[in-house]
Amino acid sequence: MKILFIVVISIILLITIFSFHITRDGKIVTPVGEGTITLDSGTYENFPLPDYAAKMVSVDYKSYFIEVEPGIKVHILEVGQGLPVFLMHGNPTSGFLYRKIADKLPLEKVRVIMPTTIGLGFSSKIPASQHTLDNHIRWINKVLNELELNEVIYSGQDWGGPIGMGALSLSPDLIKGAVLMNTVFNAPKEKVDLTSMHARVKTPIIGELFVEILFNPFEQLARVQGDPSSWSDEVIKIYAKPVFDSGNSKVTLSMMRMVPDGPDHRDAAAMRKIEEYVKTLQIPAEIVWGMKDPILGKGLSAMEDNFPDALVTKTQAGHFLQEETADEIANALIRVIDKVERR
Repeated sequence: MKILFIVVISIILLITIFSFHITRDGKIVTPVGEGTITLDSGTYENFPLPDYAAKMVSVDYKSYFIEVEPGIKVHILEVGQGLPVFLMHGNPTSGFLYRKIADKLPLEKVRVIMPTTIGLGFSSKIPASQHTLDNHIRWINKVLNELELNEVIYSGQDWGGPIGMGALSLSPDLIKGAVLMNTVFNAPKEKVDLTSMHARVKTPIIGELFVEILFNPFEQLARVQGDPSSWSDEVIKIYAKPVFDSGNSKVTLSMMRMVPDGPDHRDAAAMRKIEEYVKTLQIPAEIVWGMKDPILGKGLSAMEDNFPDALVTKTQAGHFLQEETADEIANALIRVIDKVERR
């Protein structure tokens, strides 16, 4: 009996230690650049891309940090010159999600700005508790202000929708046109989970087991694509390696838990403000939608209600349609840019 008691106590102790470890809040991890880069708006910390990332973009790309709070830096990819085109990605990707689209835009007349959300890519990593929609909105708005932008064409997908549009709502005169992809701008009116997986990961420990221990979330995302081969090993690496190398990989789960599951969710109030702002917009807009997206594919009608005059391009892409339908997205942006320039 004594041996059995010791074994049981040992198992309980191990489970307690393991549970404490996987539910830890995480810490701030601040990336360090090399040298500086000077733009019209100021001087910023240059960040030479590692080889595996550099080979995914042309040598014309600028890569730098903007420190939005002490120790919290947003990584920016930028290419071209002229009218600013502000592109926001979602979870768990980075600004690299727009590389194919940027390369199809008229870079002699547009400046393509691709920030990476805090916690992802080469941006700073933060404790899980700091991943709130209000925080992400404030940080990206700080980027827009630091770059001294007077106008932008905007496009966003997944969390890049609420975060990007939320940032613009704090500087409401900036947006002149938009291309909307698979995302949401409306706050939930009733209790509902976005997907069964979002429901599962809300539970402490269970969520950590699923997202941080049992499954590599980056490798699972081929399943949400219309063409699974679009999520290649090279693509996985540019999104996954910076997160895992940082030692703080809490972001994917944290951003899944940010998704409001009802009007009383912590981030629902921020979504309501975004919804109100979107209703005020009178801008040229287009919608490009991935109809095979198992996460947000059914949300097209809500986006059409938000932008009733927008031309809609339906594609057979999945959730990360930037990896599958770069031509359609770039063409939509070019049409919106032309309309803005003719105004």
